Amino acid sequence: MQEDKHESDPWIVGAAIVLVVLGLLNLTATGMTGHAVRHLLFAAVGLVIMWVLSRMRISDLRAFGWALFAVATLLLAAVSLAGVATKGAQRWLNFGVFTVQPSELAKLALILVPAGMLAGGFTLTRFVATLTIAAVPVALVAVQPDLSTAVVLVATAGLMLILARVPLLPLVPLFVVGIASLPLAVLFLKPYQLERVHVFLSSNADPAGAGWAELQANIAIGSGGLWGLARDPMYDVRAQFLPESEHDLAFASLVYGWGLVAGLAVVVATSVIVWRAALAARTARTREAALVAAGIGGLFGIHALVSIGQSLSLLPHTGMPIPLFSYGGTAAIVGFAAIGLVLAVRRDGVARPLWAPDPRRRRRPRGMSAGTMTMIAALVAMSVFAWQVQHDRGAEYRSMSDAQMMRCIRLPAERGLIVDRNGVPLVANVAEYAVAVVARMFEKSDDDARNRLAALLAKSPDELSDLIDAGGEGETQVEVGRVPPDQARGIVDAHLPGVLVVPSGRRQYPYGAVLASILGHVGVADADDMERWPHLALGSRVGKAGLEKQYDALLRGSDGKQCMYVDPSGNPVATGERVDPVRGHDLRLHLDIGVQTLATDALVEAMRTSKGDLGAAVVMDARTGAVLALASVPGADNNVYGPPADLVALAAQSQTPGPSALVNNATQTAVPPGSTFKIVVASTDMQYPMLSPDAVVETGAAYTYGGHTFRNWQPMGPNNMLQAIQWSDNVYFYKLGELLGPEKMADVASQLGAGRQSGIDLPGEAEGFLGTPENVGSIGSTWYPGSTLLMGIGQGTVSATPIQVARWTSGIATGAMVTPQLAASYGPELIPIPTEAPQRLAFADRLDPVRAGMRASAAAGTAGQLADLPVPAGAKTGTAEDPSAPGGLNAWFSAVAPFDAPEIVVTALVRGGGFGSATSGPVVKKILEHYFPRPPAPAPPR
Repeated sequence: MQEDKHESDPWIVGAAIVLVVLGLLNLTATGMTGHAVRHLLFAAVGLVIMWVLSRMRISDLRAFGWALFAVATLLLAAVSLAGVATKGAQRWLNFGVFTVQPSELAKLALILVPAGMLAGGFTLTRFVATLTIAAVPVALVAVQPDLSTAVVLVATAGLMLILARVPLLPLVPLFVVGIASLPLAVLFLKPYQLERVHVFLSSNADPAGAGWAELQANIAIGSGGLWGLARDPMYDVRAQFLPESEHDLAFASLVYGWGLVAGLAVVVATSVIVWRAALAARTARTREAALVAAGIGGLFGIHALVSIGQSLSLLPHTGMPIPLFSYGGTAAIVGFAAIGLVLAVRRDGVARPLWAPDPRRRRRPRGMSAGTMTMIAALVAMSVFAWQVQHDRGAEYRSMSDAQMMRCIRLPAERGLIVDRNGVPLVANVAEYAVAVVARMFEKSDDDARNRLAALLAKSPDELSDLIDAGGEGETQVEVGRVPPDQARGIVDAHLPGVLVVPSGRRQYPYGAVLASILGHVGVADADDMERWPHLALGSRVGKAGLEKQYDALLRGSDGKQCMYVDPSGNPVATGERVDPVRGHDLRLHLDIGVQTLATDALVEAMRTSKGDLGAAVVMDARTGAVLALASVPGADNNVYGPPADLVALAAQSQTPGPSALVNNATQTAVPPGSTFKIVVASTDMQYPMLSPDAVVETGAAYTYGGHTFRNWQPMGPNNMLQAIQWSDNVYFYKLGELLGPEKMADVASQLGAGRQSGIDLPGEAEGFLGTPENVGSIGSTWYPGSTLLMGIGQGTVSATPIQVARWTSGIATGAMVTPQLAASYGPELIPIPTEAPQRLAFADRLDPVRAGMRASAAAGTAGQLADLPVPAGAKTGTAEDPSAPGGLNAWFSAVAPFDAPEIVVTALVRGGGFGSATSGPVVKKILEHYFPRPPAPAPPR
């Protein structure tokens, strides 16, 4: 049945209006209100032109086409003379009120003119004439240069040749030449066009450079979801990151703002236009009209495929708009004009379904049905691809969208305090806070906010403005003052926009050198710290030594952040999320600052009188390993480390002669333990019996072995084990060591903690050295026969730290090895820090003879100065030969009390101090007297 000639096509008109509306939605969502108004006006003009052209007689198509071609050619020629240049190309003519892009007119002309020329059938003359005429606008557009539009014009001309049923024989060579010449196009591409091709072909294009547009298109498509982000309050900022969102990447922008549903609407509307144009061509009465309608449908389809393909990064970015949807006055008017021509063809045609047989099939455009279905199928496939991108990588792209428009300023957390066992602060934070403003955000604040901040800082508004202006161009934040805690709290509570209050971060160590080697110091995180704590922010302050480093994770707290939204240039535009910092935990130690100070002072006095060069003292709970004091002399002042560091004081401190003041001598200085090792050798005899403890051994002043004489520290008579320990008889232990051999002594010594770290919670602990023939040989040295004898008295191939000597002293006294620990608990709830349980020695029940010797030494032996303590003690002294020490002798003294139920072990070392009982003994005695004070004398009777 024939269709009414005057019937319109609401499908194609409705699809065109849908595209316009979607374009308006995109422009308004991205804040381009002016563009939206212009787009609406162009659409209104286009609708009028569409209605006018829809009334055109089909017989006038040829004349209209030639007229349009002539106008387009003249305008293209004028562009090269007086065109408006943008991005290095002249493509527009400016008529004051509006601009015209003649290449858009040329696209429609290259449909109408070839349709009229080829409608009468193929002849070589018509074929050549068509190519010649098409070459004119193509050449004029190419020299602008606008190669993407030139390619579209070539594709349009080629499409018309195919639709007009030009035989394949002349077409194939033409297409082969065209494809073969594509590489030559590289010679004519501008640098930015070459970058687009490189980005498409390369997987490692710089996302901040040439790959920016592709990355932003991917973010827009991937994070848009089904309904888009236009309702997000910060969408106007998000949208600024997508370039050409109104034109080249309008499809990606629409999906970003209104979701995949809106993108599908573009696909459906474009598919309707292609379908209805093909149907009009199928019902056309003349071959020319059929070619015009089919060509217009193909042109819409090509534009949509290329534009959507570039938004999905399936094609290089070519600057191709979608007619009626993408912003562009000339394109919109030409698009409506093209639809008007389709309506004119339809009005003059005969109704017939697209799939119905056509009796005049040979007269209709070639491949029209198949091409239409292919285009629509390709658009649908691209829609599915967009959904797949959202499904697979949507969360990733949404995160990227959030991250690129967000900049966060770190708000450092206040570090926790360190206190002793009684709550006395050993480390404090300097009571000072820096006040800073985010300059570009604060500039937008009202006068009231400025005046309030000035008042809170006790400054005038003019002073505040001067400080901000002096902060430097481009600085994100500018410090405007430093205030005490109460003033800082007032500024925080004022909730002023763009104002930050952060702690200075300086630590204060009130006890200086007394605790420096234990507490350590803080500093700005370096590469090693960043590797240890991968989530640290640049500029974070972390513990660099001592307990500050060991318990950094507890003390540091959690930094906060003040985020702000920025535009693509990095300028802050709005305040974002704020997360307040969480203060670090306070750390409570087992250490007693009173005992620590006493031990330090006693060491200083002992070194002064003996001319020793360094000293250390350990005071430890023999039952648990809790460290009550860990004195080290000389000490450094850790207040000079800042940050910022006091460079002058640091230099002076580092140039002080003598041993390094930065070393903790109790855990990091290993020297020969001398006679304190004899109780380890005696314990070895309990584990591997070679000599009965009751056996009396002839000793004397020396022992000759292997042609060498090994001296006693003084002549001695015959002694059993108790007496040998009591008077520290060297010859007894030369002989005992010879009987036991190095391997057995090393085995028991290792169980008692010699030659390995104690496990104390301080970084950088030394292992000392426990020599055997095997490991001495492995380092290239020789084990001599006399080495075994020297090992028996703690000389030669044995070195130990004071903490190791304290451990084996308490281990022998209690029968269990403890792990030294400084930290006791953390937080306001005093959450205990886990401590390793004491490990009972396998030979603990056989150590009574050794303990008896230690008790005898403290009661009436080399450690007899402890005899008048209010509690019984056990001890071992040591005077070790050390060539590195001033005077060559190290003074050791290690004691446990009360000996019948050990509570505390005290070990002291003065390197170069001479005899242990004379130099280190008084240090230990002072500490024990402090720990076990004498009961007050009874009041005299009245």
